[in-house]
Amino acid sequence: MSKKEILITAIGTMIGAISGYLYYRFVGCSSGTCRITSKPLNCTLYFALIGGLLFNMLVKGNNTKK
Repeated sequence: MSKKEILITAIGTMIGAISGYLYYRFVGCSSGTCRITSKPLNCTLYFALIGGLLFNMLVKGNNTKK
């Protein structure tokens, strides 16, 4: 992976983590039985993973090396 690909993925991970915490804080799970949104760590890590994967899909890579 190039530095550009790593940077874009890291930015996506950070945006996802911040979004996850904000989702927990303002929406969350009122009953406490939700697996992902009942704890801030779970929600933050889950959204960080999703953000990293989404931003990694945006990277144009040269995967056809011969």
